[in-house]
Amino acid sequence: MAEEIIPLGEKLARRAEATPDAPAVTCGEMTLTCGQLEARSNRIARALEGLGVKRGDLVTIGLPNGVNFVETCWAIWKVGATPQPVSFRLPTAELRALVELAAPAIMIALPGMEAGRNCSTVEDLLAMSDDERPVEPRVAPVLKAVASGGSTGRPKLILSGLRGVVRAQPANGLSFWRFGPGDTALIPGPLYHNGPFSCALDALTQDAHLVLMQRFDAEGVLAEIERSRATWVYLVPTMMSRIWRLPEEVRARYDISSLKTLWHFAAPCPPWLKEAFINWLGPEVIMELYGGSEDQACTTITGSEWLDHRGSVGRVVGGEMKAFDPEGNALPPGEVGEIYMRRPEGSPPSYSYRGATARVLPGGWESIGDIGYFDSEGYLYLADRRTDMILVGGSNVYPAEIEAAIDEHPLVMSSAVVGLPHEDMGSSVHAIVQARPGLVKDALLAHLAQRLVTYKLPRTVEFVDEPLRDEAGKVRRTQLRDERIARMMSTTAQT
Repeated sequence: MAEEIIPLGEKLARRAEATPDAPAVTCGEMTLTCGQLEARSNRIARALEGLGVKRGDLVTIGLPNGVNFVETCWAIWKVGATPQPVSFRLPTAELRALVELAAPAIMIALPGMEAGRNCSTVEDLLAMSDDERPVEPRVAPVLKAVASGGSTGRPKLILSGLRGVVRAQPANGLSFWRFGPGDTALIPGPLYHNGPFSCALDALTQDAHLVLMQRFDAEGVLAEIERSRATWVYLVPTMMSRIWRLPEEVRARYDISSLKTLWHFAAPCPPWLKEAFINWLGPEVIMELYGGSEDQACTTITGSEWLDHRGSVGRVVGGEMKAFDPEGNALPPGEVGEIYMRRPEGSPPSYSYRGATARVLPGGWESIGDIGYFDSEGYLYLADRRTDMILVGGSNVYPAEIEAAIDEHPLVMSSAVVGLPHEDMGSSVHAIVQARPGLVKDALLAHLAQRLVTYKLPRTVEFVDEPLRDEAGKVRRTQLRDERIARMMSTTAQT
């Protein structure tokens, strides 16, 4: 018997009919039941139809985490269009560049968030229609279109190769993400990033209760796990680090025994931090994924596996991956190269770019710029991104390794390492550090000298007050490097 595939909008309607009073999505003190989410998204969908939004259009969303974000996405899918989320904090110039690239039919955003397009608030749309009846089911040809500035600073859209459909019934047992009916999934990360967005979508389609946080707060995550009895949480390593830096008595204050699964991805996790969480929550709780928003392939690893393969991001569970040398030759186990991915043979494309071109090799292999190697058992170990690698006197230096060592210091809150021009060595290692009061350069270098070979030690250290990673744990090293090089050139010109 063929598996029934239905539009996302119809999936929500069926869930609302079956369990109208069950909680669907919560953020703070606001909860929408399945019936309320269905009714409100139908009203917004009819308003979008009235504004001319049609199947296949992109609709830009500039909203913070909240129930409005979720009901807006479902309204967009109901009319067969594609959600295209952006950060509501984007500077005007960057927002305009993304909106120009997306060319959306409409933008749904906070008041005053204009970008040269027809812009409405959720309240505007709800005021346009009070018709809560189900909308005729339509299938969005593109499930989502996420923005990625990457390290280049140039806007890029990644349009999913999936359509706006889902299985009629959850798969037998747990889903890929290890949640299902009866679970409560907590997502403190911003929904305009692909990881939180995808997990939130899947939580709702797998009939879990989705709990959002308006913004990440380290102690607040623990409090929310206790309050909502969350069974599942998605974090990035920056969040994990800030939770771990809480005083031990604060972490012990909250009952988080309901937690069965913690997923982390989107950025490298320092081994010391991963091990700390495994020891704290148990290896069976900790799960890691490596892959790109392009979704050609991915790896996963459990906490138990990681203890036997320390530092690995796991084995391939979807698609294919290989390490290649600069000449395009596949490398044997143990040799470091650029990691390329491809879909399983015969599979349709998993994405398309708007505003960028894929880095490809013959045979359909594509790279998202990461460097690493596979061991003899097929476990992948990452070094860093190709574009971020620093060449110091002929030796390859990977910033992520140095950042992991810096972040081990108890007074460090975040760090970024870049390469600056050096007349003798070609490049020198420059560390940018956000730290608590009391940390000085000599103490940090003494800490690093116990962990890094001499040529990897930062030649210069710069202390800053602002966070160096965004809410999704991403750091724009190219931008940080360019700013400092420009500063160096300006200083040289003045002298």
